[in-house]
Amino acid sequence: MSARGDTARMRGLTLLELLIVLMLMAIVAAMVVPMLGSGVSNTQLKSAARELAAGLRLARNEAVASRREAVLTLDLAERSYRIGTDPRKRTLPHDLDVKLYTAQKDLVSENVGAVRFFPDGGSTGGRVTLAAGERKFDIDIDWLTGRVVIAP
Repeated sequence: MSARGDTARMRGLTLLELLIVLMLMAIVAAMVVPMLGSGVSNTQLKSAARELAAGLRLARNEAVASRREAVLTLDLAERSYRIGTDPRKRTLPHDLDVKLYTAQKDLVSENVGAVRFFPDGGSTGGRVTLAAGERKFDIDIDWLTGRVVIAP
């Protein structure tokens, strides 16, 4: 009879055990949900940095090929940029923080600035920073060579 009594006790979970499991699930959910709910994923951030770097390289190549200055104009408020004389506006994700460090003469307004590339391949130089929370990518433009590099 004692064998039958032991199996009857082991069939179900106690209320205390259920409460402990539910509490652990709530703690895990509280830690995981904020990580998943951020506005811009790491992939989107990296993609935006690569896209903008490609745009800067395109402007440099345009300047060298046409033997005229080419400008990439960046609108920080709209999170968009234009390359040279191309009328198309390219956009970045709106959840990104965008900062531009460039020559004083290439600042059009408080929210609009440019990076100028010269026919010899050089540029006015500068840096564009794309950030989402604590994650960021710096796109550096060398003033002497016009070389564009993405630095995490």
